[in-house]
Amino acid sequence: MPATPATPTTDPLQRERDHLASSRSALRAMREDVQSLDLRDVTGTWVSAVILQNQIEARIAALADLSDTPLFFGRLDYLHAVSEELSEGGGGESFYIGRRHVHDADGDPMVIDWRAPVSQPFYRASRKDPMDVERRRRFGYTGGELTAYEDEHLTDPAEQDTASALLAAEIEKPRVGPMRDIVATIQPEQDEIVRSDITGTICVQGAPGTGKTAVGLHRVAYLLYAHRERLARTGTLVIGPNNAFLSYIEQVLPALGELEVAQATVQQLVAHVEVRGEDDPEAARLKGDARMAEVLRRAVRAGITLPTEPCVVVRGSRRWRVPVYELAEIIEELKSREVRYGAARDALPQRIAHAVLLKMEQGGEAPDDRVQDAVARNAAVKAVVKECWPAVDPAKLVLRLLSDPQFLAECAEGVLTAEEQRAVLWPKPGRSVKTARWTPADAVLVDEATDLVQRTPSLGHVVLDEAQDLSPMQYRAVGRRCTTGSATVLGDLAQGTTPWATASWPDALHHLGKPEAHVEELTKGFRVPEEVIAYASRLLPAIAPGLAPATSVRDTPGALEIRPVDGSEQGRDEALLAACREALEHEGSTGLIAADARIPRLAELLTAAGLAHLPPGTETSTESRLTLVPASLAKGLEYDYVVLDEPAAVVAGEPDERTGLRRLYVALTRAVSGLTVLHSEPLPEQLR
Repeated sequence: MPATPATPTTDPLQRERDHLASSRSALRAMREDVQSLDLRDVTGTWVSAVILQNQIEARIAALADLSDTPLFFGRLDYLHAVSEELSEGGGGESFYIGRRHVHDADGDPMVIDWRAPVSQPFYRASRKDPMDVERRRRFGYTGGELTAYEDEHLTDPAEQDTASALLAAEIEKPRVGPMRDIVATIQPEQDEIVRSDITGTICVQGAPGTGKTAVGLHRVAYLLYAHRERLARTGTLVIGPNNAFLSYIEQVLPALGELEVAQATVQQLVAHVEVRGEDDPEAARLKGDARMAEVLRRAVRAGITLPTEPCVVVRGSRRWRVPVYELAEIIEELKSREVRYGAARDALPQRIAHAVLLKMEQGGEAPDDRVQDAVARNAAVKAVVKECWPAVDPAKLVLRLLSDPQFLAECAEGVLTAEEQRAVLWPKPGRSVKTARWTPADAVLVDEATDLVQRTPSLGHVVLDEAQDLSPMQYRAVGRRCTTGSATVLGDLAQGTTPWATASWPDALHHLGKPEAHVEELTKGFRVPEEVIAYASRLLPAIAPGLAPATSVRDTPGALEIRPVDGSEQGRDEALLAACREALEHEGSTGLIAADARIPRLAELLTAAGLAHLPPGTETSTESRLTLVPASLAKGLEYDYVVLDEPAAVVAGEPDERTGLRRLYVALTRAVSGLTVLHSEPLPEQLR
């Protein structure tokens, strides 16, 4: 039974604390009920027993009570009853809004899941449109304990419309550990994206600090709630730019009770070959060009030939002959249908066998399907298939394409120029699939070829984060994994830091195979202080002239310091150590971001100075709060305080100035509370 206070209290805060205690007790009871289930009498086969046991274990895990995570964060007091059984009485109802549903022993709700329809006004109700809500209450927590509350009377014209102090405190709470959910702070424009229909793909262009990543993750959680059975069958996937990023976000969905969402990088999706090499920027750009899809399509079909001899099938004492012209018609017809290469190859022996059966019927026999299958397995038929429609190994095909100039020229004629063909060819031809020095871009080509041979299975929903950095061929790799499902595409064109970064979302969505997707733009920031985002936005005319500068709801005077330092090595070292120590005096996490080439030197410096530091993606703790971050891995991460080392070196570390300035824009926008920029070299002119 849920816990109840021993005696009624008139203290509102204590009543809310009592409800929290009762709700936690009810959640424990729900978990214990599941743990006590006896499956011995309800399972049929051992397979169903294993499936049911796995479901039970997942349910137990989902009902875990996280002591440092508030069970509910808000309350809605409706003017009128929402429940049908109470609607005739005319009185209002109250609902506590939390991360998951909790009910008492009688089945009555004590906490309502934030994704339920009745919870929606918590995020969208306003004085202009109160949505039948008389009062919205927000709760403040310290270390898991309920310590404060704050009310908005949405239908009271006398009450002033003021900013929520608890909401601001939650947004600005120091960040130690992995990324947190934003379920208590979702804004109306974010909620609209989160609850978008599953049938449509949505693209979110989001400036730094607008919460686009969190919105995408909460959208997955919402879709799993609203379409549980459908997505249980088809699956969901979150795709991030690197493992450090995935480690950072991995706790968001479990905190919302969702444990079955797979996570991967694009490179892990296309891991058909072992990547051991790197392309130069131009080769990588060309291999990522959408034109390579046509080159590969031609390469896969290059081995198809028309027969030169008839197919003669011997059955018993009779011989059945399929002439050359008839075999050619079958092959040409299969080629024209543009079905997958492997599916067409599987169909070819059946088509030839069908032609033989027609001749057998004309000869007075009455063959059935078993005869057709037997004919399809006949050695003569197999020989025709092997000769005219040979099997294709995708990896071996791409190996040949990138190693054989003549084969590439045949497949790329009219698609790639001679100069472009030379750029994509391997400098040293690969000898075998296992020993070749495959690059990341090569692996994507193998994935494309694999799909041309055999269709890639589709998932129900895919979230693609930091999408602006993908090449057209990478978009295609992601798109074929949601051909029958939908996608949530998240990114910021200003943060595109690859030579092939997308120029526009319509282009990206076209390559993804979702040209009809709706594009939403988030420009109101909640994470980055206004002073910091305004400074970083000076770069926008040079890196993304079509984007509007972001604004921030957080005005934090003193959040930005531009600190010139002595150009000597000793002067730079002393300034950097001093800045790190100053940042660590504050509560929360600190990120030291520097050009990749500077990381080994800075790691030695920090170690020698006794400053323990972590690599990106490693969970911070109260004991270890400093992370040393290469600029190339900073995207998507956030820290309470950031020390940015030598902006000019960050820009110079990229192959071109635009990419370098975009990398710098990313680094400048990782801070939640304060940013210190150290420079001995002149700042880029856009920042002066």
